[in-house]
Amino acid sequence: MEYHPLPQPDEIEIRVREDAMGAYFMMFATAALGLPLPVLNLIAAIIYYYVNRSKGRFVQFHTLQSLYSQLPVSFLNIGLVVWLVINLVNDLSFTEVFWGYLIMTAIANIIYLIVSIIGAIKARNGLFYYFLFFGKLAYQQVYRVRNNEHSGTAVNAPPKM
Repeated sequence: MEYHPLPQPDEIEIRVREDAMGAYFMMFATAALGLPLPVLNLIAAIIYYYVNRSKGRFVQFHTLQSLYSQLPVSFLNIGLVVWLVINLVNDLSFTEVFWGYLIMTAIANIIYLIVSIIGAIKARNGLFYYFLFFGKLAYQQVYRVRNNEHSGTAVNAPPKM
């Protein structure tokens, strides 16, 4: 499989780096409201991806990786919020399973927060930071040369007009 060449940090404009960095802050979309609304964070990440993906492969990679990595954490958070509301509305007790799920979800959010901050810093510096599983997936989708494209690395290619 052939891939497009990766840009070097000094080849990436500051504005492009900042757009890539912004993708990792979509997890805070509802933090200003102080509400646990993980669906809105996910919607914000999806909108950010579609608005910014045309700004180049570097931005598209980081926005796609951020979006993919936010999916499992958002689903965990949605499950926790739904379970919490059901327990509060129906006056049910909070079982050990609920507390275990809450702790697991909190740990997943902390790990996601740390990894996303690292990703944001790397993107701001014009670097790639590959998340476990999601980084490879995003890289292959963004940088893979498709049938109707070329990588730009062809030898003795005719000049572009």
